[in-house]
Amino acid sequence: MTALTINGLAALSAAGDRPEALAERATALAGERHPGVSVGGIVTEDLPRPEGHALLDFDVRARLGRRGTSFYDRATALAVVACGDALTDSGLTVDDTNRARVGVVLGTTVGSLKSTSDYTRETLVQEKPYLVNPMLFPNTVMNCAAGQAAIRHKLKGINATVTGGPLAFFNALRYAGNAIRRGYVDTMLVGAVEEFSAHRAWASASGPAGGEVPAGEGAAVFVIGGGADSAGRATICAVTTGYGPDGTAEQALTDCVARALHVAGAAPTDVTLLATSETSTAGTRPQRAAALRALDGHVPAEFVLSRVAGDCGAATPALALAAALRLPADGDRSGLILLTAHGTDGGVGAALVRR
Repeated sequence: MTALTINGLAALSAAGDRPEALAERATALAGERHPGVSVGGIVTEDLPRPEGHALLDFDVRARLGRRGTSFYDRATALAVVACGDALTDSGLTVDDTNRARVGVVLGTTVGSLKSTSDYTRETLVQEKPYLVNPMLFPNTVMNCAAGQAAIRHKLKGINATVTGGPLAFFNALRYAGNAIRRGYVDTMLVGAVEEFSAHRAWASASGPAGGEVPAGEGAAVFVIGGGADSAGRATICAVTTGYGPDGTAEQALTDCVARALHVAGAAPTDVTLLATSETSTAGTRPQRAAALRALDGHVPAEFVLSRVAGDCGAATPALALAAALRLPADGDRSGLILLTAHGTDGGVGAALVRR
């Protein structure tokens, strides 16, 4: 099987516009939970709570200029900037010799929930003949962020968006791996994005954890290549997914982790960091329990992104991986990183990454 290596990465989150900012906040919190910040300045609608984990100072025009960005929604803006930062971090120069061999795949929940909701509302409240701005329609399509990233960075390879909520990043990794191994592309930009809005804040508050942590936002993108000679900073060893309906998801996740260890040829003790996508930070934590069963009593260090950057939805595992790869690589943090996710429909996923 062709090895998949991470050759560059970027992350935008409430902690800052670098993956190091997430790692630094996690280190400073030492397992405690960040309360979030007041988000009234960027959201005018009613919110379930005044705090959130948003990028208050994010300005896409300051990063990319005015041209071509006027109608970006927030999710698209975050994704396009993250893709550019990841390319810069990788050192990959995209030109006419390779642009057709560089693709993009992004994970999401439903794209921009705000754009879809606002556009739908406009079709109902505007005077006939329904004077809706047609320039806003592309933002309602889930592939908007990935498409705009390809246009901005002149990438002509595979362009795709995969959904799945908490599992979206795992789905994107699998998609990218298949594309590279089948020879359709040489390099893929793989990531996930989620924006902060009143719509997402209410969705998070009504989720399984009951809004225990505030809603967040962010985008994380990884430049992934194949080939044994690729000088990557990390290696994607295994990605597995499963399904456990009717209360069997916890066992399904245990099986996913066990399969990932088998595919990677790793022992439970090789896992030195566990990063779950749980938004419940206290009490019963099914993902952690399921993973520890598969690790046969081994208890690695732990990283819970929601404590650091809130409920980031589909972007949670991607942001967690970006932060984990930037945590100090000393002692027990230099081995395998285990990522887990559990969707509300019973879907589960696990991934092992070695740095």
